[in-house]
Amino acid sequence: MKWEEYQLKFDQILSGEFTDSPYDDPAYVEYVKLNNSRSKRWIKKGELTDDIKSKLDSVQAKQKWILITEPWCGDAAHLTPFIKMMADYSKHIELEIQKRDSEQSEIHNYLTNGGKSIPKLIVRDENGKDLYNWGPRPKEPQAIFMNRKSSNQTAEENKSELQVWYNKDKGISMQKELAELI
Repeated sequence: MKWEEYQLKFDQILSGEFTDSPYDDPAYVEYVKLNNSRSKRWIKKGELTDDIKSKLDSVQAKQKWILITEPWCGDAAHLTPFIKMMADYSKHIELEIQKRDSEQSEIHNYLTNGGKSIPKLIVRDENGKDLYNWGPRPKEPQAIFMNRKSSNQTAEENKSELQVWYNKDKGISMQKELAELI
């Protein structure tokens, strides 16, 4: 699906028009509401760095960027808008979005520590060969996330810590990591 279709899915979930599992759970609908707001904020206020623009300018052959995500994913709300901005910046990049929990998803080929962690970005050349993949989050928030498993931190405390990190980082770390891969 295209970015616009993905955004439409947020609207359908929030209006109650789309209620397939897990969006039949009010808690998930609340996540979608928060993520919709966060994503729109980054689209409006987020900026690409000069470094990532320079790297994107160096892409001279067609690439397909496949972004695997879901509207309920909190990390995706902070990261997918920047991926969309990068794809929009380069005339050589086509962005396709796959919902992780759909039958069309390729997530099973790109597991993180055995799990279906998202968002996940797969970059392919014009012949469909994988060039690299990235995700589910930059190194520092990944360490925060993994630390929760070995500490007494609750899931809510972890989410709060991640939100603070993303708000301070403003997409910079993710852009640096992708610049190294491009």
